[in-house]
Amino acid sequence: MKQLFDDVSFKCSKLVTKNYSTSFSLAVYMLSPIIRDAIYSIYGFVRFADEIVDSFHGFDKENLINDFEKEYYKSYDSGISLNPILNSFQHTVKKYNITDDLIQAFLKSMKLDLVKSDYNSKAEYEEYIYGSADVVGLMCLKVFVAGKDHKYEQLKDEAMRLGSAFQKVNFLRDLKDDNLVLNRNYFPGVDLNSFDENAKKMIIKEIQEDFNVAYQGILKLPIEAKFGVYTAFVYYKKLLKKLENTPCHEIGNARIRVSNYTKAGLLAQSFVTYKLKLV
Repeated sequence: MKQLFDDVSFKCSKLVTKNYSTSFSLAVYMLSPIIRDAIYSIYGFVRFADEIVDSFHGFDKENLINDFEKEYYKSYDSGISLNPILNSFQHTVKKYNITDDLIQAFLKSMKLDLVKSDYNSKAEYEEYIYGSADVVGLMCLKVFVAGKDHKYEQLKDEAMRLGSAFQKVNFLRDLKDDNLVLNRNYFPGVDLNSFDENAKKMIIKEIQEDFNVAYQGILKLPIEAKFGVYTAFVYYKKLLKKLENTPCHEIGNARIRVSNYTKAGLLAQSFVTYKLKLV
């Protein structure tokens, strides 16, 4: 009967993924079935933590994130949690040898969102991105390489750059909500009240450099992961291009999106590229 509960737990993580991010859910579906549940469980864990600090206004966020952390470690030690998101995640952590330093770095960045609103130096900015995005890419990489340390070390740098690129695109896309709703500015040296084309171009150049490095890592991924990661890569590249073509004042006033029709086209494009062994 415990297996039934574990199955339900992974289904809950999948449901969280599908409801919070259609784009990421689509990319996960392009992964091999043998690793999908593990990636869903990672997404569920990081999404819930992110929701606590970003969305649960009017509640004691500090206590919530601290309790979430404590409950995770209790589930890891005991091998079970009645929170299905934590239950599925602790299974994945153990199965794929996800090291605790990655989880601690992630939780540290989430907690920073409760107390810090401006990142005034490159070092602060990079530390936050490492914890909020790079380590999520590294957790997924652990799954992609089946926990094999030698393969993980070979692809570690590229996985981090892909995580950074995705996060920076999100920062750029979410300028309006981060600035006006959450009162946050992640980009050092950028005044969001006078955000201009030069600032936008500087950020986009940085993201493109991350993507260029990350692409080399995608080429080396195991077959079980390559198509799914490449699908996410193509989607975020398209979103970045759309942001590049959007006037800076519009980025600050509205959330830029990629339509479902365009997503379908990108998926078809990715599939053809993959099948032709161009990636």
